[in-house]
Amino acid sequence: MNMNWKIKEYLQHFSMKQKGLYIGIACISMFILGIVGYIFILFLGNYVIDEKKFVMNSATSLVDQNGQELTKLYVENRDVVSINNIPEHVQQAFISVEDMRFYEHHGIDLKAIGRALYRDILAGGKVEGGSTITQQLAKNIFLTNDKTLLRKTKEVVIAINLENRYSKKKLLEMYLNQIYFGHGAYGIQAASHLYFNRDVSELTVEQGALLAALPKAPNSYSPILHPDRSLQRRNVVLNSMQRAGYLSAEKVVRLQGRTLSIDVQQRVKEPAFLTYIDMVMEEAKIKYHLSNEELLKGGYKITVPMNRDAQKVAFDLFQENKYFPGTDDGVQGSFLLMDNQTGGVLSAIGGRDYVQKGLNRLQMKRQPGSTMKPLAVYGPALQEKLFKPYSLLEDQQTSYNGYTPRNIDGSYAGEVTMYDALKDSKNAPAVWALNELGIHKGKEYLNQLGMPIHDKGLAIALGGLDEGVTPLQLVSAYRSLATTGSTIEPYFIQKIEDRNHNIIAKAEKVERKVFSKQTAWYMTRMLEGVVEEGTASTGEFNGALAGKTGSTSYQAVKGATRDTWFVGYTPAVVGAVWMGYDKTDENHYLTKGSSHPTRLFKDILTQSSLKHATAFTQPKDTKDLEAPIRLHAVEDLSSNVTFKPLGLFTVKLEWTPSEDERVIYHVYEERNGEAELVAKVEGEGTYEIERVNVLNLPAYYVVPYNKQTKQQGKQSNEVIPAFFGNEQRLKQAEAS
Repeated sequence: MNMNWKIKEYLQHFSMKQKGLYIGIACISMFILGIVGYIFILFLGNYVIDEKKFVMNSATSLVDQNGQELTKLYVENRDVVSINNIPEHVQQAFISVEDMRFYEHHGIDLKAIGRALYRDILAGGKVEGGSTITQQLAKNIFLTNDKTLLRKTKEVVIAINLENRYSKKKLLEMYLNQIYFGHGAYGIQAASHLYFNRDVSELTVEQGALLAALPKAPNSYSPILHPDRSLQRRNVVLNSMQRAGYLSAEKVVRLQGRTLSIDVQQRVKEPAFLTYIDMVMEEAKIKYHLSNEELLKGGYKITVPMNRDAQKVAFDLFQENKYFPGTDDGVQGSFLLMDNQTGGVLSAIGGRDYVQKGLNRLQMKRQPGSTMKPLAVYGPALQEKLFKPYSLLEDQQTSYNGYTPRNIDGSYAGEVTMYDALKDSKNAPAVWALNELGIHKGKEYLNQLGMPIHDKGLAIALGGLDEGVTPLQLVSAYRSLATTGSTIEPYFIQKIEDRNHNIIAKAEKVERKVFSKQTAWYMTRMLEGVVEEGTASTGEFNGALAGKTGSTSYQAVKGATRDTWFVGYTPAVVGAVWMGYDKTDENHYLTKGSSHPTRLFKDILTQSSLKHATAFTQPKDTKDLEAPIRLHAVEDLSSNVTFKPLGLFTVKLEWTPSEDERVIYHVYEERNGEAELVAKVEGEGTYEIERVNVLNLPAYYVVPYNKQTKQQGKQSNEVIPAFFGNEQRLKQAEAS
């Protein structure tokens, strides 16, 4: 019995030891497995976490030179912001309602999971989630919304690895920048601007609580769509902040008594900016190798030279049919305005009904008409010293191997100054001058001006080109006349900064010298004349303006116009307006000419906030161009004979002189049918001839003379002086 009892006791003791050993081994195994599992989870993290996915899509901002935002480009409207710029009370609002133990757990909150399971069991369904902020970040960035065990397992693995790699502050920063707040706003900065029109750093406690209320159901709790629900949900968040110890009960009561106080700033794409935005995106792609997709996601800040006011004024005026004369309301147009000094484009309109990524008429080639005369003919002729502004050009209907240019008005003066040929846009003198200059020489200058053409005929002088040119090309070329003879490359992007505020691209001033300062100044003076008294005199503009009109005919319909232009510049800006149909036919053509784009150009400048100088500044070391001398016929020449003690008998001639004191009057004495020049009188209307023989008095007449052109005007009436001044024989002279 004793032996059996001892054996039994021994066996029981041995069994207890064995059980303890097994338990110990099991505990050690579980510990080892836990360590191995944890290491395995960390090892898996290297495969499931792609850090490139943390680079969030960010909106690119377009701002003007004053830093004012013009628009945003984005796939997701998000402005990434540092956690240091997010107030502590805003962070606390999100932690209170989304993950109260955020700073205590390591990615997985077992207490929260247990509590959620317990409440789900009591409710008989899922009523509470146990996901931490880190798990939500893992799901939103790396996973889908599929409710599967595999997806949940991945979420846990990723969350643990995220906690191991990043600080809590960094995880919270990524979460607040990543979540969706409704109405197209991604991230807390974009949401703050959308709902409160303020930076996130300026949010109050109750505003932060409202934003924290949204991620659970952005549409259901939208303060725009459902203000009552939104208010209730905000107050729930404030209660959560009290339970978490962030707010006192009294503070919560006071805050819950406040209204939503939202100041919604929903972004609407400004239609006036559509052309400009497309030109910016195209320039970023071609010049700086940034794709459109990268711009929409990269969070860049692009500074552009746009003048917001000029852009909107141009857009609004382009909607008015009165400026666009056609057979119907389908007339199209384009407009470009550029800063003379920098080349920055201030305004761009690609069409009256331009749609994003649509047909951009600033890039379409059209026949430029007479806007080509200063560039292909007169500028080069001055530069080559072939002619001067008041040189006489042949103005006759002449055939050049079958090509016979005609003046629009059908009249020909025989000879006309370059100044007047340009002012009145005469065709015959322009073609004659190009023929004298040489077609090859004119094309050389066009090539230097950035307008290479393959045309070989004299029609180049009148803008009759096979392919035509674009408004961009014309504006760049006319800039050479507006300054000191150099073209400049227009640009739409002044600089590009990345999301870290590093400048990664900047516009460079690309100029090409074509004309001398003297040639440019002469052309400016002549083009001022075009605006003041020539074909571009239509409309009103209170400032210095030089420019040239142009139009091309549609031959199928008498009097119809295909294209019409005005290209002009002030001391500060240079621009162009084109009008026409995208496709001209017998039912679609312009019914008026260049007066309409001229008036539109002047109205845009007048109604915008651009400052305009009253005069061009003459470049140093250049000769000025005097205004043209205009000769007027003398029809009131009179004379008398008086006696002077020393001069004996004196003939005094009198006439009404021109207001222009530069006019010279040649005084002629005629005897026996032969005339002799006896005097030259400048700027006056009297002349005396002393010691005359009263018994044999000749006849006299005067002829006005233009010293600029070396041309005489019409001969005056002829007079024969009488001794007492009471008897005169007047004989009307024939025109010389």
